[in-house]
Amino acid sequence: MKKIVLLVVSIVFIIGTVEAQSEFQKFFWSKRYKKCLAERDQLLAENKNLKKDTLDLHTIIKSKNRKYDSLLVEYNKLNASYKYLMSSSDKKVSELNSSLENKLSELSQREKDLKEKDKQLKELQSLLKKQDSILNALNNTVKNALLGFKSDEFMVEMKNGKVYVSISDKLLFKSGNATVEDKGKDAIKKLSEVLNKNPEIDIAIEGHTDNVPIKTAIYKDNWDLSVARSTNIVRMICDEFNVEPKRVTASGKGEHFPVANNDTPEGRAKNRRTEIVLSPKLEELFKLLNSGKKN
Repeated sequence: MKKIVLLVVSIVFIIGTVEAQSEFQKFFWSKRYKKCLAERDQLLAENKNLKKDTLDLHTIIKSKNRKYDSLLVEYNKLNASYKYLMSSSDKKVSELNSSLENKLSELSQREKDLKEKDKQLKELQSLLKKQDSILNALNNTVKNALLGFKSDEFMVEMKNGKVYVSISDKLLFKSGNATVEDKGKDAIKKLSEVLNKNPEIDIAIEGHTDNVPIKTAIYKDNWDLSVARSTNIVRMICDEFNVEPKRVTASGKGEHFPVANNDTPEGRAKNRRTEIVLSPKLEELFKLLNSGKKN
């Protein structure tokens, strides 16, 4: 009997246990199911987001590709321009180098020309200094040679790079006459001695008168008279005192170059004169100047 009871109890216990397990399993699977559903929903949402992100990325990539293609085209253009500019630049550099070489050569030639000009300038300055020295010495020598004459009979001065010896007509000529007086002849002789000692000096004899008109059987007017007086002095210094003729020129200025007012007797007396103009020979100077023009 005890065995039967134990058996019954065992069967009841087993049945109760099975039912309990079934309830537990229902509870357990229901909770897991819900969790799975939640995980599924989450995965679906993530999948949707991934699809959206993929679509957005695809759109961005397409835009980037278009931009890349555009940049590639621009790059190819710039690269072509760069190659062209480099080619042109090489040509320009070559042209600039050639131009620079020409300029340097030109500057070098100009430098040589300037040195030559500087040399000529120094030579010219030396000649002018020599001329001034000669004129100063000549001025003093002429003054010393004519010391025996009165101050109103002659005047010696330097101007315009020349020595002017102005001799009054009252020392040289009678009124309206072109024949040299003895006292005047003595002055011309002393002056000729100085000229013979200075062969590098050229001589110009100029006759001058006042503005009082004359007309004689020999001379038509003052101009005619001034020419005759200068010519007679030239003949005297060359024929009698041996001054070389090719050094001498004669000219008559008449009344046209007065040094004083012809309205007064004193002024007219100053205008009646013979000027002996002494200047250094300028052949060396002219040669130097002509040489400079050729260069």
